Amino acid sequence: MISLHKSKVKAPWPYRLIAALGVFTAALLTSGCVTSTVDEMVFNEPTEGIGDSTVVILGRRHASDYETEPDFIECVGDHISSRDKSITVINEIDFVNALYPWFEPRTAPLHPADIERLLEQDPVAQRMLELKTEYMIWVDGVTVRSDSAGSMTCGIGPGGAGCFGFGTWSNDSDYEAVIWDFTDRAEVGRVNTTATGQSYMPAVIVPIPIIAPVQGTACDGIGDQLLQFLSSEY
Repeated sequence: MISLHKSKVKAPWPYRLIAALGVFTAALLTSGCVTSTVDEMVFNEPTEGIGDSTVVILGRRHASDYETEPDFIECVGDHISSRDKSITVINEIDFVNALYPWFEPRTAPLHPADIERLLEQDPVAQRMLELKTEYMIWVDGVTVRSDSAGSMTCGIGPGGAGCFGFGTWSNDSDYEAVIWDFTDRAEVGRVNTTATGQSYMPAVIVPIPIIAPVQGTACDGIGDQLLQFLSSEY
């Protein structure tokens, strides 16, 4: 008689650790979150969208200690143009280059009252007319990292290289968009968004960053509110 026996073979300990890390990572992904708030204040919203006019979104960079990230400005512009194909968003760099030097950090207008002064410059008025720019949106803010905790060690041994430890940190976003109407030469609305999230870096042999999409959440929040202002479809 031949008897068959099932035997259990344990995987080597590095693989068991990696499997355990996968379960732990999945738990973090399901429990982690980003919290955000959006506040809107609109004075004169267009009733039928902006037609064939264009909009430009610019980041404030006149402060000495920070600058609004160019990739965040690009994210907001892509958010708007991808959801309403009828809205033409002028690229920030193209706009600044086309109106050099009036929108460099040291010379850019800071207040709606400066619109009149700007349009008194014939090259500016002519270029704005060519670009069909009706709305200019200034975005001021930044995403910062804070509250870091934990530790991690890495080394090389007989069994190979690896890391062990756990780290965590917070990301906080705070942005405000101010809408200028170049036709009425006035400020016509403001949108403020804040977002906070916790990111993690567990490591058992291989560090695995679990990044909270704080800046992306802020981009979506401010982009949706600007769409409600600019688009006839919302």
